Amino acid sequence: MPWNANELACGVKLLLMDVDGVLTDGRIFWVPGPAGEMVETKGFDSQDGIALHWLHWAGIKSGVISGRNSPATVERAAQCKMAYVYQGHIEKIPILEEIMRDAGVDKSEVAYIGDDLTDLVVMHRVGFAIATGNARPEVQREAHYVTRSEGGHGAVREAIEFILKAKGLWEDILRKYEVPLEAGREAGGR
Repeated sequence: MPWNANELACGVKLLLMDVDGVLTDGRIFWVPGPAGEMVETKGFDSQDGIALHWLHWAGIKSGVISGRNSPATVERAAQCKMAYVYQGHIEKIPILEEIMRDAGVDKSEVAYIGDDLTDLVVMHRVGFAIATGNARPEVQREAHYVTRSEGGHGAVREAIEFILKAKGLWEDILRKYEVPLEAGREAGGR
């Protein structure tokens, strides 16, 4: 059955995502900590962060399901007011089901952003599957929407803007920042 990405995005009440390759560009850095131990760090995109705040303002919850444990992810999720932070889970389906139960949403109301094969199983079980511009070709083929931006470089921002536009909430964001609505439309607004 053919689908319409705008219609699928319109029903989103919860946005979940992978971390490495989605919120980051996938690179992981190991740097010396204060006691000489090696500490993992990651780079996050500031525009993704503000967009996650807009999602929160719109009453749409967000969260991450990641196979890796990282204190940087915990801190970033807290800064961005994410409701769900699950790390160290290669098997993501039980976590997805737990989150949906807790949030009280149906799979049709869930969007998921992924970039690699481990994300496909989740993407097949949500209403709106999003792949980043740097996602594996197999993942992009299965997505309802593929961002032009790569993970860690605005892909989450682009996906959130798409969802907010589909829900008719984008103009509220533009008004908040005193952006003339015509300018917002010319810059890709709908």
